[in-house]
Amino acid sequence: MANRDLQLNSGMRCAKYMLIIVSFMFALTAILLIMVGTTIQTIFGDFSLFIDGHFSSPPALVIAIGFILIAVAVLGAYGAIKESVMLINLYGVCLFIVFILEVSAAIAAFVMQTQVKGMLMRTMHQALSEYEKDSYVATGVDFMQSGLECCGVGSPDDWKQYYSPNFNITADSDDVVVPTSCCGSLSEDFENENELKCLQPFEYGCFRKMNFIISQSAMLIATGATTVAFVQLLGVLCAFMLAKTLRRNKSIREARRWQLQQSLGVLISGGKMVPPQNSAVTGYQQLDSTEQGSSDPYTYTPQSPSVN
Repeated sequence: MANRDLQLNSGMRCAKYMLIIVSFMFALTAILLIMVGTTIQTIFGDFSLFIDGHFSSPPALVIAIGFILIAVAVLGAYGAIKESVMLINLYGVCLFIVFILEVSAAIAAFVMQTQVKGMLMRTMHQALSEYEKDSYVATGVDFMQSGLECCGVGSPDDWKQYYSPNFNITADSDDVVVPTSCCGSLSEDFENENELKCLQPFEYGCFRKMNFIISQSAMLIATGATTVAFVQLLGVLCAFMLAKTLRRNKSIREARRWQLQQSLGVLISGGKMVPPQNSAVTGYQQLDSTEQGSSDPYTYTPQSPSVN
């Protein structure tokens, strides 16, 4: 009996510590999701001029999933410490909800990746056309060109039809006037001291780099959310199995406790533990009314084995 109780307690402790470790791993995963989502959202914010508004939904969803997962991990650890089957089952249900959210984020990111190319071609050409009309657009284009060291959409020649200084240049000329943000090196213009002259513009357009950045960000969200979702599904199965193990171990422990009480002849009466009248604990046996004497109503009858 002692060995069985020891094995039972060891199984309970093993299940408890396993769930605590799993919850800790999910908390670390949640922190990584928050970091990835925040980084991608920052990138999208820097290039918000060229990115449609709905593209910010997947990284925002990943950040929300991270915070929810931290709360769920705390719930699982608390349920394991308290050995609460109800809390552990609730933990498994919450993990399944998080799994659904992660699958949704992955699907949205995969769909978003297919839309990147067409979106960038449209928004970048539109930004170049409004460069001299809107200071906000000009700031965004200059930030993109100087930060990524690129010029135009496909090449610097794109500025021929959008930048007004090029309108006075003959169509056969190969010279292209570009904004200063397109230039790797600048020098003072001898004709006009207040202006800078571009010595060497960047050779490549910005579309390739922008497409790579946005596509890889979407792919990172999609693959990350998918990977975590499958790990999350294993966590759901693990949580329900551990809850089942705890329920079974508790049932076995309660059954053995009841058997021990029955073997000792202990009954619950009025919330107090009292021995029965005819038990081996008292050592007395009450006689029937026909066997009782007039002066000696009770007779001592030893119930324990003889020591002789």
